[in-house]
Amino acid sequence: MSKFSDLGHRLYTGEVSYDFIARRRRWYIFSGILLTVSILALLLKGLTLGIEFEGGADFQAPTNVSASQMVQPVRDALERSGVPNLNEATVNTIGSNQVRVQTRTLDTTTEVPAVRGAIGQAVGVPGDQVNYSLIGASWGGQITERALIALIVFLVLVSLVIWIYFRDAKMSGAALVALLHDLLLTVGIYALVGFTVTPATLIGVLTILGYSLYDTVVVFDKVRENVKGVKTSTTKTYSEAANLAVNQVLVRSINTTIIGVLPVAALLFAGTFILGEGPLKDLSLALFVGMVSGAYSSIFIATPLLAQLKEREPDMARHRARVQTRRDKAEGRSAPAAAADDTSADDRLDEPDGLVGVAPGAAEEVALGAKGGTRVTAVPASARPAVRPVVEGAAKRPQPQNAPRSQRKR
Repeated sequence: MSKFSDLGHRLYTGEVSYDFIARRRRWYIFSGILLTVSILALLLKGLTLGIEFEGGADFQAPTNVSASQMVQPVRDALERSGVPNLNEATVNTIGSNQVRVQTRTLDTTTEVPAVRGAIGQAVGVPGDQVNYSLIGASWGGQITERALIALIVFLVLVSLVIWIYFRDAKMSGAALVALLHDLLLTVGIYALVGFTVTPATLIGVLTILGYSLYDTVVVFDKVRENVKGVKTSTTKTYSEAANLAVNQVLVRSINTTIIGVLPVAALLFAGTFILGEGPLKDLSLALFVGMVSGAYSSIFIATPLLAQLKEREPDMARHRARVQTRRDKAEGRSAPAAAADDTSADDRLDEPDGLVGVAPGAAEEVALGAKGGTRVTAVPASARPAVRPVVEGAAKRPQPQNAPRSQRKR
């Protein structure tokens, strides 16, 4: 853990970093593959809509034994009922003493009594104690239409809020792209695995939209802090400042995602393998996929896309050219300087005595300053004071050796 904390500190200070912006193409390709698979799954398999959207019949029957033990007997009873096309009926449990059966739309005069009787016989109660309700397809259509309207209004308001908060339309556009990326990926996963889309799924999808937006706003807030005054800087470009921001929030995003995903993964496991069909399963898959996708898109999609859009601005293009020109000049100066360092030892052999950096054979007096000023006089080696001799003492360190007082010059 200490090493991970140390890594987070080194990422925050810029001591180490991963260049997310420069390697954006590989992440674009990776996301493109995921989105292509999602779109193909939607086109080829489609979503498995619950009866709330397609319409159907819902039966609920009490039972005296464990409800989970009655799932298979109820399925067998439906097959023996003589009502056709009940193979795709959903049988699950509600609590520990109730069985729920969802089927296609049934005829109220002939098919509903047959199904109620079959279910009642399976659970051991009279058929008239099996409650049922019919849901029309028009009700599901109204829910779908209102959900789409709510989603469009949500996206418009979100884009406006981000635009006003950051005062940058490109940040709003990049956040919206990341949001649609997470939405399409989550819906595609539902089509791929075949989970039923219910009102609980819609709640989960709307929740992950908020989570994805929150993570993107946190990263953009750090980007805004780092790019403040970047146009007047000659040491870094917008992309480099944005990349530093991503590295600074990377550990935080990983930590918050892991902490948030762990309980959702537990809900998904319990809903899928323990409780079976139910709202918990429908809700947890949307949350799990959306939270992981939201953390990924805020780092690998939203910020690189924002940097790419900003670098296309004329001001940013000129600023990037200035930074590159300064770096080229610095590299040009460093090369001769390095060569001079290599030959400095040989040049010093020919320097006049008492001066450093004076060409061989130069006059004894060297003027400093273009208009004359302080003049430095070269001192011959014979006129310079002798360096006090040193000897190695008992401590094996050089010791000054002063001449006796009687031998000193007066």
